[in-house]
Amino acid sequence: MPSSVDSYDFHDQIGHLLRRAYQRHVAIFQDAIPDSELTAAQFVTLCAVKEAESCSLNDIVKSTAIDQGTIRGVIERLKTRGLIQVTADPSDGRKLVVQATPSGLALVERTIPFAREATTQTYVPLNPGEQVALHFLLSKMIGAPESH
Repeated sequence: MPSSVDSYDFHDQIGHLLRRAYQRHVAIFQDAIPDSELTAAQFVTLCAVKEAESCSLNDIVKSTAIDQGTIRGVIERLKTRGLIQVTADPSDGRKLVVQATPSGLALVERTIPFAREATTQTYVPLNPGEQVALHFLLSKMIGAPESH
C-alpha cells in the first residue's frame, strides 16, 4: 500500500500551479513590453511609487508584495536608470523616501498599454466567465478588497 508521501504530486499543489502561472505571465509581460530592461517587478514598483507619489521602502513592500531584500535591488536598478529618486526623509533621516522622476512617470505611462495586453494574453486560455472567477478567487485568497 503506498504511503501518503508516495501519492503527493507537487504538480497538483496550489503553490506550484500559482508559481507556474506567474512564470507564464512574467514571460508574456517581458515579450509584450518595449523596454527590454524593465522587469515586471520594476514596473509594478514604479506603478506603486507613482500611485503613492512619495513613499517609503516599507510602503512599496506592502503595496507590491515584493520582499524587502528584493525591493532594495529593484529600487537600486530603477535609481541607476534615473527612473526614481531616493532621498532621506526630512523628519526621520533613517527613513528613505522614494519618488518617481519625470522619466519614470513617462515610462509607466508608455508601458501601461503593453502591461494591459500582457494581462489579456495571460487570460487567453480562459473564457470570460473563468477570467472573472479566477480574478475573484485570487483576490479572495489574498484578502484583497473587492474593488480591485
